Amino acid sequence: MIDQGFIGHRFEPFSAEVEAGRLRAFANAIGEQDPLYRDLEAARAAGHPHLPVPPTFLFCLEMEAPDPGALRALLGIDIAKVLHGEQGFEYHRLVYAGERLTFEQRIGDIYSKKGGALEFVVRDTRVVDHQGTTVADLRCVTVVRNG
Repeated sequence: MIDQGFIGHRFEPFSAEVEAGRLRAFANAIGEQDPLYRDLEAARAAGHPHLPVPPTFLFCLEMEAPDPGALRALLGIDIAKVLHGEQGFEYHRLVYAGERLTFEQRIGDIYSKKGGALEFVVRDTRVVDHQGTTVADLRCVTVVRNG
C-alpha cells in the first residue's frame, strides 16, 4: 500500500520556456488545424500577442521536470504497474509562446479502490508566470495496479 503520509508532499519547483517551435510541433502532433496555434500573423489578427498554448500542452512542459520519475521513486511505485488514470487542466488565463512558467507540484491525494487492488495518486500542479500569478492548475491521476 502506498503511504498516505505523503499526501501534501511538495516537489522542488522547476521552470520551462514556452517555445513557438514546440507549440507548432505539438499542434501538428495532435492534428490541430487552426492557424491560431501555428501562424503568428493569424494569432495576432485574432488579438493575441503571440501563439497561444493549445489546451493540453502544459502537460508536455510538466514532463520537463528535472526528474520526471520523482513521484514514482518517492512512493516506490513499479513503472510496470502504472496506468495513466486522468488528466485535467484549469486555465486562469491564456498562456503564450515566449513565456517562462514555473511548475509547483504536490501530492494532492492517495487512495485505493477494490480492496487495495487499485491505488490512486493525485498530483496537483500550480503553474505560475514570471510575476508569480497562477495561470493554470493541472491534475494528473496515476493508477497503480496491485496483485
